Amino acid sequence: MKTVDDLGDLRGRRVLVRSDLNVPLQGASITDDGRIRASAPTIAELADRAARVVVCAHLGRPAGEPDPRYSLAPVARRLGEVLGRDVTFATDTVGESAKAIVEQLGDGEIALLENLRFNKGETSKHDAERGAFADQLAALAEAYVGDGFGAVHRKHASVYDVPQRLPHAAGALVLREIEVLRRLTEDPERPYVVVLGGSKVSDKLGVIDNLIGTVDRLLIGGGMVFTFLKARGHEVGKSLLEEDQLDAVRRYLEQAEAKGVEIVLPLDVVAATAFAEDAEHDVYDAAAIPADRIGLDIGPRSSALFADRLRDARTVFWNGPMGVFEMAPFAEGTRAVAQAITEVDGLTVVGGGDSAAAVRALGFDEQAFGHISTGGGASLEFLEGKELPGLTALEA
Repeated sequence: MKTVDDLGDLRGRRVLVRSDLNVPLQGASITDDGRIRASAPTIAELADRAARVVVCAHLGRPAGEPDPRYSLAPVARRLGEVLGRDVTFATDTVGESAKAIVEQLGDGEIALLENLRFNKGETSKHDAERGAFADQLAALAEAYVGDGFGAVHRKHASVYDVPQRLPHAAGALVLREIEVLRRLTEDPERPYVVVLGGSKVSDKLGVIDNLIGTVDRLLIGGGMVFTFLKARGHEVGKSLLEEDQLDAVRRYLEQAEAKGVEIVLPLDVVAATAFAEDAEHDVYDAAAIPADRIGLDIGPRSSALFADRLRDARTVFWNGPMGVFEMAPFAEGTRAVAQAITEVDGLTVVGGGDSAAAVRALGFDEQAFGHISTGGGASLEFLEGKELPGLTALEA
């Protein structure tokens, strides 16, 4: 895979950078700027090389047309603050504003285009429609740098089609992500422990399937754990349950036992009368959740157990919170697991998405983790062994 160095002298050349700036917003306020900060070094490097930098990205899931709720205008302001440089904002993606701003860029200057997903061609499943949009994007630049790891698992115009039309290279963020994830898959130092959480077990079946013969220990928490508990015959009350995945979970439990992989489930859970921060709640044995309660976090005994099973690890991958960490009464399980991971003597990888958000929301020092991925879904698909269209395009 080519690097920015392989693109040669960039002075005066227009470089289109596909970044991942898909940050959470409350109104026009950014609640977590982690992806902006992670994207900044590559953008700064290109500007330092006197390139004329054209940044493109998506935000949320607008329906292929402009929607002010998903404008990247707040991101442009924050990106400028992080970079300590002016970032000119184009009010469209490939229209008159974008063309005029790109045309006026000087050496070392930076522009950010409006949300790519305001154009149906970005996410179209039809090659011709997607290709037509890619042609318009490619016409804005003379070279392409793919640095949006969080989008490389999508066959989208800016990720897959544009690099086929321009000299291209991978940015520093993408290269770092690949380097770390390969360490998890090719020859991990042992014991290798994977911690999985989040709401749905169906979202994690692929990674469980691919890792069941690789890991030494699998710790399961979050909403997905209730399908595991039910598969073992336990009552889960009103907790999140995927009935259609019970047979698959039972098979994985059998496979793990046959291969000597330790699957660690919670001993206790924090269950509430409703999905609400102020709901009445208590700690219950994981095998005896009351029928009228909903599990929203792992309990204190589980937190201690998970910390113990992480203590000797040399490699850790964590994807998915242990509970509804956004609500204070149900954040302690996630906090305990994050703390235990910071104390691991070895490679620790936080698999993006809600896990990365939890690290920041709960006040942890990001430097205490070996690597915090910017791509939750992309990280999981990489670990599943899937071909990622954005990486395939960059490798060509």
